Amino acid sequence: MKKILASLTFLFVCAFAFAQEADDLVGVWEPGHGKARVKIDNIDGKYYGRIVWLKEPNDPETGKPKLDANNPDQSMRNVPLRGYRMLKDFEYKGKGVWEEGTIYDPESGNTYSSVITMKDENTLDIRGYVGVKTFGRSDTWRRLQVK
Repeated sequence: MKKILASLTFLFVCAFAFAQEADDLVGVWEPGHGKARVKIDNIDGKYYGRIVWLKEPNDPETGKPKLDANNPDQSMRNVPLRGYRMLKDFEYKGKGVWEEGTIYDPESGNTYSSVITMKDENTLDIRGYVGVKTFGRSDTWRRLQVK
């Protein structure tokens, strides 16, 4: 009985540590181009990121909030970029890696398969690709210290 209890306790501690490690991704991040800030949250065990800040939040021609004008789905072209969920469905795989998700590029209107690798507590390598990880590009995101 003691061995079973010890084993269950060990499994619980490991599961808790895994969940805590997975949530290291949660926070506000700035992509390499510095034009936006993305808040990543854990929603029901998957990770999602939405745009919470834009360097240029308004369209210079209209003065109104920038819209997702390049979205291939015409019904989405009137959706403001601020608040848009651009990272979707990431699952923690262990050792600082989140996979099975997608990243949307509002500048091109394309959605890519993606993998996120945490280089250190304040640095992410985000790779977007089509088909094979080799055929893609990476960007370095920096965590913003929110107080």
